Amino acid sequence: MEFFHTIFYEPIFNGLVAVYRFVPGHDLGVAIVAMTIAIRLVLIWPSIAQIRSSKSLQELQPKIKALQEKYKGDRQELAKQTMALYRAHKTNPLSSCLPTLIQLPFLIALYQVFIAGIQTDPATQLLLAERQADLYPSLQPYFASTPVDTLSFGLLNLAAKKNIFLALVVGATQYLQAKMLVPKTAPPTTPGAKDEQLATSMTRQMTLIMPAVTAWISYILPAGLALYFFVSNVFSIVQQWLMYRPKKQKEELRQP
Repeated sequence: MEFFHTIFYEPIFNGLVAVYRFVPGHDLGVAIVAMTIAIRLVLIWPSIAQIRSSKSLQELQPKIKALQEKYKGDRQELAKQTMALYRAHKTNPLSSCLPTLIQLPFLIALYQVFIAGIQTDPATQLLLAERQADLYPSLQPYFASTPVDTLSFGLLNLAAKKNIFLALVVGATQYLQAKMLVPKTAPPTTPGAKDEQLATSMTRQMTLIMPAVTAWISYILPAGLALYFFVSNVFSIVQQWLMYRPKKQKEELRQP
């Protein structure tokens, strides 16, 4: 745990408070937005690989459905031909898991920073002593005497919980993000494709369940974490739109 704390938690925590110190107005919300975008840019290549994998699987859905129709009475041959199709198009259905695993340590560290990192003394608004101990030496003198204002944009208390509006916005943006990755083809209906039917059904259920879970987490935990979720979701939506938009539209955007 000491390794994780040093390699992941402390750089993110110190990066956040450093941005807070130097950003005009010392707005913690602005610092969270900037830090979230910076981290998403650092993780841009794993996230692009994940989106490309999902996009590739979407594009193969018509061919997979054709195989299901052709081999609906032969499950073994259907599995064989499906794997051959994946190999021919250099697609691995499990490849989207690796980028998620790469991003996981950063996500855990972020959660810890937003949930426990910005803890202040109610009387002085100074960072708690144990939080100041995580600061780099260059930041310790400043935060030893300077209060941290958790009120952002003049109206949003990032240390407060149960912000229903922000929770709903987080759920809505995550649903939109997930919906963009769901194949738009009809679910398989052939008798030999029960596994595919189950997988499709689970995918669509998760499209609803995960946004609801994230919205609930955003509601019961500090609003700073919800703001991170929101900015991260918007970043993902823009990134996916840029990668998913039709080629014709891409060519039109390139024209002067």
